[in-house]
Amino acid sequence: MTHVDTRPQAGDTVSGAPSMEGGVREKGLGGNSVGLMGNAVIGISTVAPVYCLTATLGPTVAEVGLQMPAVFLAGFLPMLLVAFAYRELNKAIPDCGTSFTWSVKAFGPRIGWMCGWGLLVATIVVLSNLAGVATSFFYLLLGELTGSADVAALDDNKAAHILTTLAFIAIATAISYRGITATKWVQYALVGLQLAVLLMFVYMALTKSGEVANSIDFSWSWMNPFAVESFAAFTAGLSLSIFIYWGWDACLSINEESTGSAKTPGRAATLAMVVIVVSYLMVAIAAQMYAGVGEKGTGLGNPETSDNVFAVLAEPIMGSGLGILLFLAVVASAAASLQTTFIPVARTALAMSTYKAMPASFSKVHPRFKTPGRATVIAGVATGVFYAVMTLLSENVLVDTIYALGLMICFYYAITAFACVWYFRRELRTSARNLMVKGIFPGVGALMLTAVFGQTLYDMWDPAYGSGSSLFGVGSVFVIGVGLLLLGAVLMFAMQRVSPAFFRGEVLTQDTPALVVED
Repeated sequence: MTHVDTRPQAGDTVSGAPSMEGGVREKGLGGNSVGLMGNAVIGISTVAPVYCLTATLGPTVAEVGLQMPAVFLAGFLPMLLVAFAYRELNKAIPDCGTSFTWSVKAFGPRIGWMCGWGLLVATIVVLSNLAGVATSFFYLLLGELTGSADVAALDDNKAAHILTTLAFIAIATAISYRGITATKWVQYALVGLQLAVLLMFVYMALTKSGEVANSIDFSWSWMNPFAVESFAAFTAGLSLSIFIYWGWDACLSINEESTGSAKTPGRAATLAMVVIVVSYLMVAIAAQMYAGVGEKGTGLGNPETSDNVFAVLAEPIMGSGLGILLFLAVVASAAASLQTTFIPVARTALAMSTYKAMPASFSKVHPRFKTPGRATVIAGVATGVFYAVMTLLSENVLVDTIYALGLMICFYYAITAFACVWYFRRELRTSARNLMVKGIFPGVGALMLTAVFGQTLYDMWDPAYGSGSSLFGVGSVFVIGVGLLLLGAVLMFAMQRVSPAFFRGEVLTQDTPALVVED
C-alpha cells in the first residue's frame, strides 16, 4: 500500500525553533539524564503512596465501607487501560507536553489546550495538598520527638500551618529548579523508606488484628465491587481511588530527558503502577482487618480522623517508638512527591509555551540545569497562593480539593485516551495488537473515566458531597472542580487573542501517522 504523507517533515522549522515531524519541537532539556529505574522511582515518588493512603483510606471507607479493597482495584483498571494510550502515544510522539501535545495532534488546538490545562490545574491542586499533609505530619513528628503536645498543636495554628506549608513549597521549588538528577539518590532513599515502612505497617497490623475489639476477619467479599450499595457511592469511591494512582504519568513527562525516550518511560510507568497497586491492596486489607470500618475510635469510618488515618493508627499498630517511622514516612512521601510533582506541571507549561499556547516566558530553559526554570518557579508561586487562599476560605479545603481533584484527573486522562484511539484510527485494522492496545484498551479506559466524570459532576452539586460545605447552596467540591475548569476556558479564549497562530493550527499541526501495514 502506498501512502503519501503531506505533513511537515524533519528539519522543517516554525518560528525559529528546531522542528521535527508535525511541528513537534525540541525544548533544550537535558537528554539521556534518567534511566529505567530512576524513571520508575520518579513515578512512585510522584504518586506518593504513603501520603495518598493516609488521606484517602478514611474517605473511601466512608463511601464504600468494606469494599474499599475492591474499589482500589477497580480504580487501577482504568489507569492500566489509559497507560496503554500513554505508551503508544509516547512511542509515536515522545514530547514532554504529553497529554497536551498528543490531544492537539488528535483533536486540534482547543481541546488540546483544555487537556493541558486539566493537567496543570490538577497538579497545582495536588501540590498544595502534598505540602499541607507534609506540614501536618511534620508537626506531629516534632511533637513525638520532643514529647510536647504544644509543638504538635502548632499544626492547628492557621498562621503557623500556612507559613510552614509555604516553606515546604519554596524548598521543593528550589530543588526542582536544579534538575531531575540533583537529588537522585535522595529520591531512592525516600521511596525505599516509604515502601519499607508500609511493609512493616502491614505485617504488624495483620499480627495484631485479633487483639483489638474492632478487628475483623478477612473476607473475599471485600474484593467484590458489585457489593457497593449504590452506583453513586461506587463512583465517589472510584474517584478517590483514581486520585491515589494519579502521578504515574510523570514518567512520560520526562520522555525527552530519558535514555530510550520512545520505550523507557512506558516501561517505567508500568513498573511503578505494579508496585503501587500491590502496596495499596496490602495496606487496605491490613488496616481494615485491624481497625474495622466503624465510625468511632480507630475505626476507618470515623469522620473525625478520616483525613489523616495513619496519625491515629501509628501508635496502636506500631507502638510509640516505631510509630514515629510512620509519621516520618508520610513526611518523606509528601516531601518527595512535592519535589517530583513539579516535573509534569513545569514540562507541560514548557511545551505549551514552546508551541505558543502560553506566554513565551514559560519556554525558558535554564542553561546550566537544563530545566524549565521559569515554569517551575511560577508553578511554585501558584501552588502557594492556591493553598493559602483555600485554607483561609475553608476549614475543609484538604478533603474538598481531593474530591475535586478526581474530576480533573478523569477529565484530562479521558481526553488523552480518546486521543490515542483517534490518532491511530487508521492503524486499528492492520493487526490484532494495534486494535487492542491502540483502540479497545484506551477506548474502554476513556469511557470508564468519562462515566466517573459525569456521575461525579452530578453528585458533587450536592453540598453533602465531600466535607459538606457549600457556597450559595452549591457543594464546595463542585465550585472548586468546575470553577477551575471554567477558569481554563476563560484563559484559553484570552490566549487565543494573544497567540492566534497556535489556535489556527499553524504551530503544532493536527494529523495522523502514516499508515504502515504490519506483517
